[in-house]
This record gives sequence, C-alpha cells and structure tokens, in this order.
Amino acid sequence: MSELSETLMFKVPEPALRRLPWYLAYAQLVLKEGETFISSTQIAKNIAVDASMVAKDLSYVNISGKTRVGYDVQELINVLESFLGFTQSHKAFLFGVGNLGGALMHDNGLEQFGLEIVASFDVKYELSGTSINHIPIHHLDRFPELQKQTGINIGILTVPIDKAQAVSEIMIRGGIQAIWNFTPFRIRVPEKIIVQNTSIYAHLAVMFNRLNVLKECEGCIKNFIS
Repeated sequence: MSELSETLMFKVPEPALRRLPWYLAYAQLVLKEGETFISSTQIAKNIAVDASMVAKDLSYVNISGKTRVGYDVQELINVLESFLGFTQSHKAFLFGVGNLGGALMHDNGLEQFGLEIVASFDVKYELSGTSINHIPIHHLDRFPELQKQTGINIGILTVPIDKAQAVSEIMIRGGIQAIWNFTPFRIRVPEKIIVQNTSIYAHLAVMFNRLNVLKECEGCIKNFIS
C-alpha cells in the first residue's frame, strides 16, 4: 500500500471502510459474469445501500466513473484491492488454538485477502510441536522469541473470554501492534494499539434480538387485525 493510501485509510470513516469490501465482492461477481462496466446505482441496487452512499464511498479511493457508463469493473477491483491492502501479504500470529482458532487456521481464503497466519500459540503443552493446515503450533512462552525473529506485528485473538485481557497484554508486550479480536470480551489496550473486534456472539445477539422484535411486531399486527 502506498503512503497516500495509508494516509487516506485513516481519513475514511469506518462505516465506509466496512462497505468497500462489499463493493469489491460485487465487482468480482459481475466480472465473472462478463460485465465490463457497472454504475453506482447498479452496485447500490444489488447490495441494498443508497446510490449516493456508494458514490461517496468510492470518492475516497483513486477512481472515477465515466458519465452514463459507470466504473470499469477490472479497474475498480484493482483499485479497491490495493486500497484495502488485499494485494499485499500481511503475516500474523494466532493466539488460542481452540475450535475457532483452528477453524481460522483451516481457512485458506484469508490469504486471498492478504492475511497469512504463519504460526499459532496456545498454553496447552500437548499442542506444542503439532500443526493445523501446515501452520505450526507453539507454546505461548515461545511467542517473544519468534516475534523477535520475524517482526510480525498482527495478532489474532481467539482465546477463552477469561484469558483475553491477559493474553492481549502478552501480545502487546511482545511487539503486536494490531489485534483482530474474535472474543466477546472488550480488551483494554494502549491508544497506539489497533483493535478490530469481530465477535460472532455479538452478531448472534443482534440477529436474535431483531428476530424477537419481528415476532413481536407480527403479533401486534395479528392482534390489531383480530
């Protein structure tokens, strides 16, 4: 990623950053279908967002559409992949080789988006020396040593909730600067540390809550009609 892209990334609002991969995925889909140009209106219609929002989001990246034609699909893909950092390889360590950690280690698709898990750490001594999907598993004690050897500064946190804060502090002391946190625990970190929280449990809670609200609304409508 260029210095300009890195600077822009910090200026792009987080909601827009979250939407840019949606546009990329749709552009990749229409490219496979043989389309060469797409408009912001077309993108908006197919991923259920406002067209003006799509145009504004894409204004943050170095691309412009053609009047009455739209964006060149291949160019849009190239620009978005580069802007989002997906064209570079970012190496990471994973902490906590449980069910979720193991699933992420099996996910070869992460490398397509620029993230390569090169090693994992756990407190279970029986896991040391084994591997998952050719990714070695080490005891947590070896992390500082391997971090000094590799300089890797991205850590994926998939430990149990009661270990999340303690392990995150070990990660930070050892040189990790960005943490992808998959635990539902909101870890406390210094301001200079980047944390991206991705709790599947939190998303489940939102989905369940909305389902309950929908059921309540349906019940109110039935009662009103009857």
